[in-house]
Amino acid sequence: MTEAIQFGSRKIDFRLEYSNRKSLGITVTPEMNVLVKAPIETSMEKVKEKLRKKAPWIIKQQSFFLSFQPKTPARKFISGETHLYLGRQYRLKILSGKTESVKLKGKFIEVVAADKSNAKQLVSEWYLQNAKTKFHSIAKPLIEKFRKHKVEPSSIVLREMPTRWGSCTPNGKIILNPELIKAPKGCIEYVIIHELCHLIHHDHTQKFLDLQTKEVRDWEKWKTKLEKLLA
Repeated sequence: MTEAIQFGSRKIDFRLEYSNRKSLGITVTPEMNVLVKAPIETSMEKVKEKLRKKAPWIIKQQSFFLSFQPKTPARKFISGETHLYLGRQYRLKILSGKTESVKLKGKFIEVVAADKSNAKQLVSEWYLQNAKTKFHSIAKPLIEKFRKHKVEPSSIVLREMPTRWGSCTPNGKIILNPELIKAPKGCIEYVIIHELCHLIHHDHTQKFLDLQTKEVRDWEKWKTKLEKLLA
C-alpha cells in the first residue's frame, strides 16, 4: 500500500509492505522511492512515527542519488531547434544529401540526410558515438587518480536510463547515461567520480560524502548545474 507523511514543508510518499520479520526496515531506492517493510502486527501510526524520526536521513539519501526527472519538452529534430552538446547550445541545420553525416559547424549541429525524417536517428547515433569517446577520455585520468584507493572499475558502459545519470554494480561496473554528453565536462566528471566513490563506499553514508567532497570539492555546484540543465 502507498501512504505519505508530512515532514515540515516536505511530503514523503512511501510504500508499505508487511511480512514475517521482527523489525521495521526503511529503504530508499536509486529512483528515490521509499520502501518500508514492517512486521505484520505493526500499526500505521508506529510506521509513520518511525518515518518521521528517519525523515532527515531519507531526504539526505534522496538528495545523494544521481537522479533526474525530465521536465523539459522533448526536442524536435527540425532546422532551428536548439540542442545541447557538452553544456553548449547549438541549432540544428538539416540539409538534404545522399551522404548522410552529422558534425559541429560553428553554432550549428549540421545534419545531412537523404530524408529529413532520418534526422532524429542520425543525431541520436552521433550523440551516442561522441558519448562513448568523450566519457572514456574523461574517465581515464579519474580512474588513475582513484588507484591510490586500490580500486578500479571492471568496465565503463553506456546505457539509457530514464531516471538515472549513473550507477555502479556490485561487481564494479560503472554505467553512464548517454544523455550526459549534453552536459558540461565538469558535470560528467562529477558523475564519474560519484560512481568511483561507490567502489569504496556502496551506500550514501557520511564516509561516502566525505570522500566525494575530498575528490571534488565543488560537487554541489556541478550537481545543481546538471539538475538545472537537463532536468
